Amino acid sequence: MSEQQSNDSELIPVNITIADRNYRVKIAPKDEEAVRKTSAIINQKMVEFKNLYAGKDMQDYISMVLLWFTTEQQSGGQSLYEVEALQNQIEALTASIEKLLPGN
Repeated sequence: MSEQQSNDSELIPVNITIADRNYRVKIAPKDEEAVRKTSAIINQKMVEFKNLYAGKDMQDYISMVLLWFTTEQQSGGQSLYEVEALQNQIEALTASIEKLLPGN
């Protein structure tokens, strides 16, 4: 068996959705979580850009997300899904603290 065939057999098929389109990709099992989280971040940014820049077409939003994503990857040492997880934790802690404050 060739090295390519060996590598292909170690890949798993994963369905992801980006910009309302479904894609079936083969990835290493260890990369599945990162691919799914990255896909979710891309879709979230698509929604944000749609809300900020009404009237643009899908290609414009995809281009804006690609530019944002690439810039973030180059400027930060952490991967984006790690940053997203930290932001979610901070928001959860903030909400918990606000509930404990008087008047809430």
